[in-house]
Amino acid sequence: MVTITFPDRDTEKRALGFLFGRFSGRVLRSGEHLVPEAALEALADQNIPFTIKGKATYEQQVAAIRGAASPPVVLMDAHREPEER
Repeated sequence: MVTITFPDRDTEKRALGFLFGRFSGRVLRSGEHLVPEAALEALADQNIPFTIKGKATYEQQVAAIRGAASPPVVLMDAHREPEER
């Protein structure tokens, strides 16, 4: 995965419209986007400008998968009170 940004909101909307359904990816709270390397060529072919920030870090990828604030998992057992994990 690669971290990229777009020069403005209109370009970002156009890019996301193109990428949606073609590639997996994530939008980070910072406004950066995590996309697979193959998406870079596809964006360039569509003349959509973007800036490559670099390879996504492991922490960025994990945070994108988990989301910003995952709720705790509650385990239930018929004979015990629920406990948080």
